[in-house]
Amino acid sequence: MKKIQQSRLYWLIILVILFLLNWIAAYVPYRADLTAERRYTLSTPTRKLLSGLDAPVTIDVLLNGEMPAGFRKLAASTNDLLTEFKAAGRSNLRFTFSKPGDGMADTARLSLYDSLAQLGLRPTNIKAQTKEGEGQEERLVFPGAVISYKGRTTAIDLLQGVSSEGGLESLNKAEALLEYKFANAIRQLRQDTVPMVGYLVGNGEPVSYQVYDLIENVLKKNYAFRILPIDSVAIIPPVFKAMVITKPVVTFSEDQKFKLDQYVMHGGRIIWMIDNLYAEMDSLQRTQNEFIAFDRGLDIDDMLFRYGVRVNQDLVQDLNADRIPSVVGSMGGKPQIELLPWPYFPRLSNYNGQPMAKNLDDVVAQFPNSIDTVAAPGINKSILLATSQNSRTLATPAKVSWQSIETEDDLKMFNKAHIPVAVLLEGRFTSLYNNRVTAEQRSLWQQAGQDISMQSPENKMIVIADGDIALNAVTQNEGPLPMGMNAYTKYQYANRDFIQNCVEYLVDETGILETRGKDFTLRLLDRKKLDEKKSYWQVVNIVLPIILILLFGLVYQWMKKRRYQKVRA
Repeated sequence: MKKIQQSRLYWLIILVILFLLNWIAAYVPYRADLTAERRYTLSTPTRKLLSGLDAPVTIDVLLNGEMPAGFRKLAASTNDLLTEFKAAGRSNLRFTFSKPGDGMADTARLSLYDSLAQLGLRPTNIKAQTKEGEGQEERLVFPGAVISYKGRTTAIDLLQGVSSEGGLESLNKAEALLEYKFANAIRQLRQDTVPMVGYLVGNGEPVSYQVYDLIENVLKKNYAFRILPIDSVAIIPPVFKAMVITKPVVTFSEDQKFKLDQYVMHGGRIIWMIDNLYAEMDSLQRTQNEFIAFDRGLDIDDMLFRYGVRVNQDLVQDLNADRIPSVVGSMGGKPQIELLPWPYFPRLSNYNGQPMAKNLDDVVAQFPNSIDTVAAPGINKSILLATSQNSRTLATPAKVSWQSIETEDDLKMFNKAHIPVAVLLEGRFTSLYNNRVTAEQRSLWQQAGQDISMQSPENKMIVIADGDIALNAVTQNEGPLPMGMNAYTKYQYANRDFIQNCVEYLVDETGILETRGKDFTLRLLDRKKLDEKKSYWQVVNIVLPIILILLFGLVYQWMKKRRYQKVRA
């Protein structure tokens, strides 16, 4: 070793070794993830997706240039993630960071902004430092990315579905969703065929502009889609991977129930969005004061009960609610109107970490019912959405009134926590018609060429006790608004993302949706302790490193001097 150190080629050997190590690292990347939540570790479905790429995927992240700290942090996290993507996808994954419109003429820049908006990327107006000493400039930031594969292009909004009111916590949730958003976008681009999803009609389900966003921007955009009148077919065709049932208002006949039951028994998957009680804003506006919510008589309670849930005959109220215009007084003979939370429009959240609803902004409901899970052998139940800690239920006959909270005593009645409103059911379902199929039903089914089954294969189903959750508001000036958008405040809740996740969970077999379950812990400094020990931490972070460097220099010089003294001796 001493001979090598004394050799004239010593430094050349060191440089060659360093070069070889860097060369090996470029082709065999390795990164140790020491975070408790495995923040920098890709999930197995994502790795499988990226390693199976058969053509280059190009990702252009639109986060570059001077930006506020929050956007810089999001850009850095995106860069870290895509570095891991590139390690898994190798030469078939390429990514860049750009500043949209940089160096373009005004006309070209506006044209580019319009193209990005058509892809679904919403701009955010920010103030950014230009150059040192030159102040700030206002510019648009598109917190998203454009992804291309084999001539197909899509875009993802990195902040979509995340609350814009949560500050650092919201940005942390956005970072937790990065892997899912990028992996899911790549998966969709690679699909040559997409699952068939049906929208069931025949029991008063809306087919108006109220479901424009659901049909055009969720179902048609991502799947093969058909509207299916239930009475037009002898059986629900198995080509439909999933069926969406949205706010039926007419009683289901035994024939219709039997078709739905056998669809489930043969592996079909359903999203039920049910209003058990008749409660509509139109009724309240017509009466000007109050009305009684009554049973719609859908007659599907027995079927849902057999599958593992009961949608109750009640209305859910929550103090954590969406805001609507309310009359708070009068001045000069004119009513004074303010936007106030209305407890019949609760803001729902997920509390158990289920990937479909985790890290989402609140989902707003309108006159929802509560759900109870009931015993059903072989069925696992997971609560997807529930109320806050300050909620209550109003049993039927439930009175709907503008002034549902008038006194302090009324507030004390909101003493229930996390009332379930949406439930996922998984397992082998037992038929409602087990041991009671009529000869006529058996004959008709045989004519249709399908056997009658009394138990399903491993299957999934989602029951949501609110028919309005997937509907969108329609205004005279703007037409159909996005799903979950308040027509007055223009705030968009995460209804669209939640429904989209529900459909995807039912039809996708790759497991990519599981990556939404990542949990990024936000480790913030304790402000109180920081203020109390400010001087101490300043010394530790500034003075101590300098002392250590000086100490190291002194020890090194002393050891060097001592070694040369021994050589001379």
